[in-house]
Amino acid sequence: MTARLLSRSLLYAVLVLFAVVFLVPFYVLLVTSLKPFAEVSIATMWQLPHTIDFSSYRAAFQQLAPNFLNSVYLVVPATLLSALLGSLNGYVLSKWKFKGSEWVFTALLFGMFIPYQSILIPLIQTIQKIGLYNSIAGLVLVNVVYGLPVTTLMFRNFYASIPDSMIESAQIDGAGFIRVYRHIIVPLSITGFVVVAIWQFTNIWNEFLFAITITGHGQHPIMVALQNLAGSQVVHWNIQMAGALLAALPTMLVYILAGRYFIRGLLAGSVKG
Repeated sequence: MTARLLSRSLLYAVLVLFAVVFLVPFYVLLVTSLKPFAEVSIATMWQLPHTIDFSSYRAAFQQLAPNFLNSVYLVVPATLLSALLGSLNGYVLSKWKFKGSEWVFTALLFGMFIPYQSILIPLIQTIQKIGLYNSIAGLVLVNVVYGLPVTTLMFRNFYASIPDSMIESAQIDGAGFIRVYRHIIVPLSITGFVVVAIWQFTNIWNEFLFAITITGHGQHPIMVALQNLAGSQVVHWNIQMAGALLAALPTMLVYILAGRYFIRGLLAGSVKG
């Protein structure tokens, strides 16, 4: 009993230590954002602010607001489209297999491991030829295409846990591809959609490389604008930190509000195998 209590205490102590280490950058971020610029320095970075000052948040919000809307225009359609297309791909590759479907799935997954930098030039040339360069629509297209491998993988594994007999029973009753998907697959995969939506929302919101190379100044998402907050002569670290917190706020809210569904979806097998 004593050994068990000691083991559990040691486990909690290690977890608390890891949590503290993980939260140290967030502490510095928060206290720096609440200081006036005159108090910001490396020597005082661990100290609490003498007076709480929200002017950095006001300044950061004024500069980031247009780009915040650009990120919303980007992430909402890109997340919905990649989840829908990933669901259809997973549905076909798990329940309507055809000759060579495993090869198609393997090739699709292979695309997930190609570094972004290696395809950047042909990607930009393609986007320019179809007239979507320097537009949010072009960035939506790129994020949807690059999100398909992982969303397909998630949905395919999720749908693999649905008994084939259920699909076969629906087919005997006369249901076809669309009706089975609409009336059976979609209602059973709500947790899968939540997992994929959270995953894609986070990745697309935080994506930087495609955003800075495909869009111009007026279409930059918030992560590119956050980088530009640094300025060229003097870095206002309090504004930079406040901007980082504001930029991270949507993803934090998504995890706070839908985190339990995310865990439930993972446990349901959406990323299993």
